[in-house]
Amino acid sequence: MPSLPADVDPRTLTPVLDGRWAALRAEVRARMAAEPYRDPVGLDVEAHRALVFDQLQALATTDVPGLGFDKAYGGGGDIGGSVVSFEMLGFGDLSLMVKAGVQWGLFGGAVQLLGTGPHHERYLRRIKDLDLLGCFAMTEHGHGSDVQHLRTTATYDPETAEFVVHTPDRAATKEYIGNAARDGHAAVVFAQLITHGQARGVHAFMVPIRDAGGQAAPGVVIEDCGPKAGLNGVDNGRLAFDHVRVPRDALLNRFGDVAPDGTYSSPIEGDARRFFTMLGTLIRGRVSVGGSAGSATKRALTLAVRYAERRRQFAKPDGEEVVILDYLGHQRRLLPALATTYALHFAQDELVAALHDTASDAPEEEQRRLESRAAGLKVANTWHATATIQNAREACGGAGYLAENLLPGLKADTDVFTTFEGDNTVLLQLVAKGLLTDYKDAFQNLSPLATARFAAERVLGAVAERTAARKVVDAVDRLTEGDDREALFDRDWQLKLFQDREQHVLAGVADRLRKAGPDPFAVFNAAQDHVLRAGRVHIDRLVLEAFVHAIGRCPDPDAKALLERVCDLHALANIEADRAWFLEHGRLSAGRSKAVISAVNTLCAELRPHARTLVDAFGIPEQYLAAPMLDAG
Repeated sequence: MPSLPADVDPRTLTPVLDGRWAALRAEVRARMAAEPYRDPVGLDVEAHRALVFDQLQALATTDVPGLGFDKAYGGGGDIGGSVVSFEMLGFGDLSLMVKAGVQWGLFGGAVQLLGTGPHHERYLRRIKDLDLLGCFAMTEHGHGSDVQHLRTTATYDPETAEFVVHTPDRAATKEYIGNAARDGHAAVVFAQLITHGQARGVHAFMVPIRDAGGQAAPGVVIEDCGPKAGLNGVDNGRLAFDHVRVPRDALLNRFGDVAPDGTYSSPIEGDARRFFTMLGTLIRGRVSVGGSAGSATKRALTLAVRYAERRRQFAKPDGEEVVILDYLGHQRRLLPALATTYALHFAQDELVAALHDTASDAPEEEQRRLESRAAGLKVANTWHATATIQNAREACGGAGYLAENLLPGLKADTDVFTTFEGDNTVLLQLVAKGLLTDYKDAFQNLSPLATARFAAERVLGAVAERTAARKVVDAVDRLTEGDDREALFDRDWQLKLFQDREQHVLAGVADRLRKAGPDPFAVFNAAQDHVLRAGRVHIDRLVLEAFVHAIGRCPDPDAKALLERVCDLHALANIEADRAWFLEHGRLSAGRSKAVISAVNTLCAELRPHARTLVDAFGIPEQYLAAPMLDAG
């Protein structure tokens, strides 16, 4: 394994990280650096909300809010750029990012993607310019991730050509709705459409919630959710509707419409298929949450690495105190997480490009795979943020617990990201179900001979796992026989190991579910741990492959060599964390498993001199790193 260059300029890494939207990232960085904004520390809820609203108004004067809207309505027509710009806001106060995301991503995005021409003409410019502030009213007290069974109703009255929006009970109250408690004047309300006595599934309606004077509109009940664990600059509220009447054209009717006489029509057959098509158009928010979680993670790691380079603790025998980043234990706290942050960044970059390039009328299979990838990476990004920010806080000791040093705020603000835009555990099931669908389709297309061969391979694989004498599965280990150290750093071996794990876990889940008896739910529920693992290892494989692709795009040889080593650390740390599975299933020998631990230690030591370079390459504006614990002295 060649040695790393002694010094790598972080400016050679930044363009690789910035990727396709490098110019936009540079522009947003410069704009953020020019603003006087700092993290609010010690503000009460009302003061924080007012500050964020002022910042939102300032942001509205730029071209960032309109990037994702059609050019015909003053937008930029740049979906990927819009997501990237929200991701960049994650370097600062996350309340601003969330409030901006609600206004322009969720509220405006719903109007754009679920509405039609008249809605676009009437609302999009006003939403972009903050002339109309709005909410995205989907989640209910009784139903969060299970959107299909929301209880709010919108019943059509043909005599007046109006929909009657109603909250039938407490469980149907719209809950945790951003912009509702203070600033929103309208809401895109998701409700069960009923016409001629027949329920046609969940649809979206534009509903006024405040009058021109800021008071609740007739029939609308607004409650303030009050202080939260974090994100207190966002005015989350509850909404309930007491037979609120809205005109027929309040229905955002791209996927379903109601004629004046109450006749329902849709370009998509089947209520379930129409529902999932409608939800599939709204994945930008999910992608943005994952990207913003990544930005917060980068910020936490930058603070922790900079602190670890200056903080000294305990002395060597010669009396000199040791910089804490020189301790292997401290390196292991931060550097594998830093490597995985790089990996997730590159995977997120590929996801944003796929979102940008996928046409709204793309084949259903392509749309489904995009939705699955968006769900999986949101899970990976947000769980990684939760774990890494906590580690960064601990790595800074008592200093990391002081609000002035920013880490407590990052920890509090990102905690809810694991349930924003879909609960992570539910989303992992969505990923796994998509994989199982693909798997089933592929299996059904096999010839009888191929089917028999598949069954035989499953039996042989089970036998191999029970045979202690077999060191590792041939398909993986024969790639790099011999010296364990050389094998561990072979990229083909790493990729094959991740691919093999995914294939094996998925085949195992499919095998269990194929045996479903008279109660398929009980069978699925009993296999849920296996299902969730299938989703996780699938995303692990995608993330590693994205890192490898990014290295191939790096033109600078020194930067490329450094990224190669960072990729090694990411891959081997992942294998180390899942050594039990690899050992149980014969993918690693005991000796090679121990060698993985040694290799992670070696990589941490080799990358320690480059830790500052790696975090500086994120290009976070310096005022967002202004923590007193980093002051000279």
